[in-house]
Amino acid sequence: MQKTDTTSSPAPDMVKRNWEFTEVWIDPMLSPPYVLVLLGDRTGNCQIFDPAEGYKAVFSSSIYEEAQLWLLEDEYEPIEGRLTVSGLS
Repeated sequence: MQKTDTTSSPAPDMVKRNWEFTEVWIDPMLSPPYVLVLLGDRTGNCQIFDPAEGYKAVFSSSIYEEAQLWLLEDEYEPIEGRLTVSGLS
């Protein structure tokens, strides 16, 4: 019997050590919607990752507002809610 590897793509190292919150953003004009993941760290830096590209970082910023503007300019919309480290404890 052939086995299929179902493990997720490896998370970037910064996620293991330093993330504070994550948000999911979608392009609702596509079907199914295209998804990007925004991660913010404890120092205020934000990175946007593309799950379809093996979680490759597609944008980085030292402030949240810049990352948010980048997503909004490309007409992405946030999924309501934010996952925080403190919310997992």
